[in-house]
Amino acid sequence: MSLQRLQALRALMSSQRPVLAAYIIPTADAHNSEYIDAADARREWISAFTGSAGTAVVTSSQALVWTDGRYYTQFEREVDLSAWTLMKQTLPDTPTLEKWLASNLKDGDVVGVDPQTMTRDEWTPIQTALKKISAQLVPISNNLVDDVRIELGDPAPKRSHNELAPLHVRYTGRTAGEKIAELRRKMAEKKASALVLTALDDIAYTLNLRGSDIEYNPVFFSYLIVMETNVVLYWGDGQLPPSVTDHLREEGVDSVEGKPYGDILEGLKEMARELSESGDGRHVIWLSNDANEAIHRAASGSDVLKRPIDLISEVSPVKLAKLVKNEIELQGFRNCHIKDGIAVVRFFRWLHDQIDSGEQITEVQASDKLLEFRRDEKDFMGPSFGTIAGSGANGAIIHYSPDREGQQTVIERDHMFLLDSGGQYRDGTTDITRTRHMSGNPTAEQKDAFTRVLKGQIMIGSALFPKGVKGNVLDSFARHALWEVGLDYGHGTGHGVGHYLNVHEGPSGVSWRPYPDDPGLNVGQILSNEPGFYKVGEYGIRHEDLIEIVAVDKGSDHPKAKNLRGDYDGRGVLGFSTLTLVPNQRECIDAEIMTDFEISYVNAYHRRVLDTLSPILKERGLLKDLEWLEGQCIPITRK
Repeated sequence: MSLQRLQALRALMSSQRPVLAAYIIPTADAHNSEYIDAADARREWISAFTGSAGTAVVTSSQALVWTDGRYYTQFEREVDLSAWTLMKQTLPDTPTLEKWLASNLKDGDVVGVDPQTMTRDEWTPIQTALKKISAQLVPISNNLVDDVRIELGDPAPKRSHNELAPLHVRYTGRTAGEKIAELRRKMAEKKASALVLTALDDIAYTLNLRGSDIEYNPVFFSYLIVMETNVVLYWGDGQLPPSVTDHLREEGVDSVEGKPYGDILEGLKEMARELSESGDGRHVIWLSNDANEAIHRAASGSDVLKRPIDLISEVSPVKLAKLVKNEIELQGFRNCHIKDGIAVVRFFRWLHDQIDSGEQITEVQASDKLLEFRRDEKDFMGPSFGTIAGSGANGAIIHYSPDREGQQTVIERDHMFLLDSGGQYRDGTTDITRTRHMSGNPTAEQKDAFTRVLKGQIMIGSALFPKGVKGNVLDSFARHALWEVGLDYGHGTGHGVGHYLNVHEGPSGVSWRPYPDDPGLNVGQILSNEPGFYKVGEYGIRHEDLIEIVAVDKGSDHPKAKNLRGDYDGRGVLGFSTLTLVPNQRECIDAEIMTDFEISYVNAYHRRVLDTLSPILKERGLLKDLEWLEGQCIPITRK
């Protein structure tokens, strides 16, 4: 099947004028979304690789996919390796995509790509590299993979345009009117006539609306243009339902014009033309730097304009605004983690009971049962991503997802079981990973690895650092105990999290790779803390909490506060407060390789989990779950 699809694509490439020597297929939609709708899953369709990140390049004789260490094992399991080559982009000897193109193409070659699937920041370095060898990168307005799908009788599914749901200010803390007024103040500072928002979570956040167009992400396909006196929302067929216009009017946004989603490029060209002809000097249009190349070209004016339009292309002001949560949002995060803790504790008690009694539970059944428990909690709206439930060797596949259609994997009693899951609640978003040995009797190697990963998580969770440092500064803390014995993991340590929005939210994070638009860490940000270790073919271990950045002084409730002797010369001291409330498995912790501080940290955390959740379990009559939790929170000690 993969070879047939490649052959059809190559035939279409050779029929283009000019002929395409290479065609690039990013994992992307027109909004640079991390998770994409089935209508945009072009790289997955052409290659059969289902990972959420990767870029394919097809030439007349080669087909390659660049992806990172989270997906190497998955790629080799899913893809026809006789047709496709894996480019391990996190290895130092792997050339970047642009370097590979420059080394393998020749003078006069043409490379094509759908400009709606590539940001300008991605487009420019490829274009520059090709120019050096007298090759060129050209926009192909009709996506060739979509055309091949039609040709082979397997057209892409129709794009989702589901209902919009207003989110009340009691959850958001700020009205849409206040947010737009703030954006207009920033526009005035930039002397911008228009701000074009293309990221779906930016638009949902700004308007206090949520949707369901992309699975797990409460967003909706749209574009938003904010001008000095009006707002234009490109959505669906352009007809905004009364519930939406009433909501926006109540939140102080009176003049909202709806236009069809598909009209955005023509709309931008027309706006640029009108501004150019307005006769009151040069105009500026502000775009996010993650807006696609087609958006940039349309906003700059596709025709010869009376006066040029200046473009500002930089990080979206909405991204920076939603990065720091307000107090209502922060309290929502704290509340939803209590609810989520109840659900996950109930699940693990149930799972251990089932397996201890000899029942055969598959990974899919476990995922479904966890969803049942989460549905019992107030304001639960659905999972925040596809549950990763990996038993044994499947736990070593970092972004593994159990297949409902294929052979079902039973969670064995003598296996490590890795569960990475999360929930969307109206008051916040959760993301938690816990790894458990189902019999409570891990091997010495598994116990050592489990503890070293936990030591890394503690080193991050207890860290103190100056206000404004970037997240990559902290990454090696999480790896320290693993590095001491020559171990490591192939993913970042932490990502930002949206407030009832995308579970992965930029522009800050903790990784060995710097986040280019990271403004520096500050009070009110939410990050994940998730070191891991993966022994391919045997087991995986990951511990993940969500953590809130807090200000710290000598009087703070922080395990290292009392040792403070300064505040980094006035910069201010920051630390983390852990939001997640689920115990780690005591039987997998080797206290002999932990410091006194680490043992005290774990015991204090487990005490907080028990103190927070036990009254709720008792009130709801969940006494078996309470008894199980009490056993999990017994203090750990050395022999």
